[in-house]
Amino acid sequence: MKKLIVIIAVALPLAFSARAQWIVYDPAMNSQQIIDEIQNLAQYAQMINNQVQQIQTLTSQLTEFKNYEAVFGNPANVLLSMVAPLDTDLKNLEPGLNLENLVANANGNIALTFNDAGIYTTVGTSFQTPGGQTVQRPATQYEPFSAVINTASNYVAVADNAAQRRAAIKDQIAQTTQQLQTATTDAQVQKLHGVLTSLNGDLASTDDEVNQAASAAMVQDIQNRNDQQKQIVALTEQQNAEFTEAVSNYTAKFQLLTAPTVFPTP
Repeated sequence: MKKLIVIIAVALPLAFSARAQWIVYDPAMNSQQIIDEIQNLAQYAQMINNQVQQIQTLTSQLTEFKNYEAVFGNPANVLLSMVAPLDTDLKNLEPGLNLENLVANANGNIALTFNDAGIYTTVGTSFQTPGGQTVQRPATQYEPFSAVINTASNYVAVADNAAQRRAAIKDQIAQTTQQLQTATTDAQVQKLHGVLTSLNGDLASTDDEVNQAASAAMVQDIQNRNDQQKQIVALTEQQNAEFTEAVSNYTAKFQLLTAPTVFPTP
């Protein structure tokens, strides 16, 4: 009996110790954990797949952009040599003077000494009478002629300037047309078209400048002719008045005989 009690006393602690080391297994909980993990892996795989699709889309867009740039080109890289001279010409002031300044600069002495490099005979600022007296010409009376000289000289200067610029602009138009024929990108074509339009506008403006200078000369000539006719009318009116007054004075001074003439009898 004592021996049995001793065996039980020794076996009980061993039994409790062995039960404390057993692993508790819950099939339902373990299955749920597996399912959750599978779902997490599926979501992660979907996320990875979405990122791959985004990368593929961006790669495709980048390829299309490179193709677009190859076809259309980058406008910033299109440098045209004729743009700088065109910009300078457009910013320059128009050559020549307006009619107001040309008239203001009229000087009678210039008209008296002007011969246009020997084409015309110089009038001179003075002349001598047959008796040897030197008479100075009134310069102010010759200012209208100086105004016409100024406008004509202005026209010649503007026309010469326009001819030189037209030659340069037409050369630039030819260069632009050649580059337009060999352009390989849309950016080049668009820029060249813009430059070509501006060059044609600049070329037309040279014609307008020449026409404006010619119009100023014509207007001044018309004004001079009008003044000449005005002076003729004024002089005729003055002469008529002077003649009428002279006849009236003569009539008052010398009375006509109204009585019959009486001859002495022999």
